[in-house]
Amino acid sequence: MNKGQVFTSGGLLLTLILCAALGSAMDQQAAPTENKGVTVKQLSSVDLGPEIEGMGGRQLRLRMITIEPGGYVGIHSHKDRPGAVYVLQGKITNHLGDMAKEYGEGEAWSENKETMHWVENKGTIPVILIATDIFKQP
Repeated sequence: MNKGQVFTSGGLLLTLILCAALGSAMDQQAAPTENKGVTVKQLSSVDLGPEIEGMGGRQLRLRMITIEPGGYVGIHSHKDRPGAVYVLQGKITNHLGDMAKEYGEGEAWSENKETMHWVENKGTIPVILIATDIFKQP
């Protein structure tokens, strides 16, 4: 094998790696900052101040979140607002950084201070989520 062949092979490998990286970057969506097609209904809440020492100004809340097909909840943080979400209907895609995971009916996930994410409904029916969190009242 001569130098030209090694360079060509190496150049081809480098080209393939660069194309894969660029293609992957182009496939990734920019996280939306606003919500679209989202309806939120508060189902219940409990003022935690009288219930648990040190929890003044916080409430435990339970909400039903409906996301229409093509809709999404824009990127947001759960710093200071831990929670858990249950998928009642449909399939939702949860985007955490470069990772995307789909959750279907009967599945759940938790959210903690490290969670910075957005969710979208790529399906054809509304997604209904039951979400609970500990919320600091403004």
